[in-house]
Parts: sequence; structure tokens; C-alpha cells
Amino acid sequence: MPELPEVETIRRGLEPLITRQFISDVEVRERRLRWPVTRNLAGLLRGQQILQLGRRAKYLLIKTSNGTLLVHLGMSGSLFYLSSVSKPTTHDHIDISFRGGSCLRFNDPRRFGSIHFTTQPKLHRLLTKLGPEPLGKDFSAEYLTHVSRSRRVAIKNHLMNGQIIAGLGNIYATEALFRAGIHPARPAGRISAARFSGLVQAIREVLNEAIRSGGTTLKDFVGGDGRPGFFQQSLNVYGRSGDPCFTCGVPIKRITQSQRSSYYCPRCQR
Repeated sequence: MPELPEVETIRRGLEPLITRQFISDVEVRERRLRWPVTRNLAGLLRGQQILQLGRRAKYLLIKTSNGTLLVHLGMSGSLFYLSSVSKPTTHDHIDISFRGGSCLRFNDPRRFGSIHFTTQPKLHRLLTKLGPEPLGKDFSAEYLTHVSRSRRVAIKNHLMNGQIIAGLGNIYATEALFRAGIHPARPAGRISAARFSGLVQAIREVLNEAIRSGGTTLKDFVGGDGRPGFFQQSLNVYGRSGDPCFTCGVPIKRITQSQRSSYYCPRCQR
């Protein structure tokens, strides 16, 4: 699943290509995504200008003259720009065409992604309960200490709760915990404020490095230009079960938390 760095990579790649473009038409070939695509999407968008391309958590926000598209890529979705429209393939579900012949295409083999149209994105049910952005000014050691107080939940699961932190996914929570030296199963309420300070710094570092690398491509992800990300070359523990830790040489271990794989070094992380 594309996580925050992958979505931000797509946003940065597409922003100069589609901002200020006028939408000439929208073709919805398949409405049955995770939630049904907004009816009459073509009528709502035809003739409108794209004013801004933003991001909230793992959602892309395409702001137009009369409303905003909320795009989530789900497990295997991609959103990419075509300078000229080509024949759609089996899983090319939506085309947003622009004056001049270019196109923004949404592809999703598993159909776990979604596209919603709204005039009030801040009040949309998918966004209203999200926590602060991990790269934003509202995310701090003080905040994380406060929302973790007396919590028995494992810190890894705590970090991946979107109401605590917006958009921090499995790969980057795993990598940040390694850098901060914190075991993924440690209860959130048993972590000191000093260690939370190091964790916040680690989260920011991991996300920024991943964005600079174009995200992580493990299977399906490509950016808005169709290129894969390269942060997987910098992964310290994720996906490396049984391999030696780069820091101490002890084999990396894997556990399952909330049906997701967690990787950690038993010597470096406590």
C-alpha cells in the first residue's frame, strides 16, 4: 500500500503538470472501487480548473474551481499523468482529460482505492478524525507524550492509529522505531518523554529521506511519472527477517501485530 512518502512523491510529481489545467472531460469506466465513485463526476468536473494539488495523510486532494477530489490509492492504486491519451488497459478505471489532449489516469487492479468529490474536504468523514501530520508543526514530542500517557497499546500500533498520527504506515513506523531504539511491542505508556523526543525526530527523518528517494517500491508503487521509488535500499529492518542488523550483527526478528508484520533488532531495540 502506498504510504505517506509515496503519496507525497506523487503529489510533488503531478503538481506542476496538472495545476492550472482545465478539465475537458472525465470518463469513469468502473465505479465499484472501495466506495462507489461519485455519480455524475464528469458533470461536476467538466470545464473546471485545477487550482491546487494537496495531501492529507495518504489522501491526495485535487482542488478545482467548484470542489475537491479526494483520491486514495488503496493497496495497489496509481495515479499518473499521460501527455497524450493512450488506449486504457484492464484496470485503468478513470481518466480525467485536459484541454490539449493530456490526461490524469487512475489505475487500481484490486479496486481498494477510492475517489470522492466534496465541496467541504475538511468536513469529509474520511478526514475529520485524522491526527496531526507527522511532518507538520502540530506533531511534537510533547504531543506524542500526552496522547500516549497510560496507554497499554503497543507503540507500533499506536503510531499507526490515524487518529493519533495522520498517515504513518507500517514501513515507516517500523523503520522509525529502529532508529529510536524502541521495541515495537513496548506499551506506549511506558515510554519516557526523552525517548519520545528521539522517536519524533526519527519519524521525521525517515519520512523526509523516503520522500527524497521517491518512496519505497516493494511491489506495485510507481510515482506520477511511472517511476519506482528507491527508499527500499535504505531499509534497516523492514522485510529483513533473519538478516544481520547493520548496527550490531544480530539477526532481525519478525513478529505480527494487528495482522501486520513488524521487524526489529532484539539487541538495538528495547
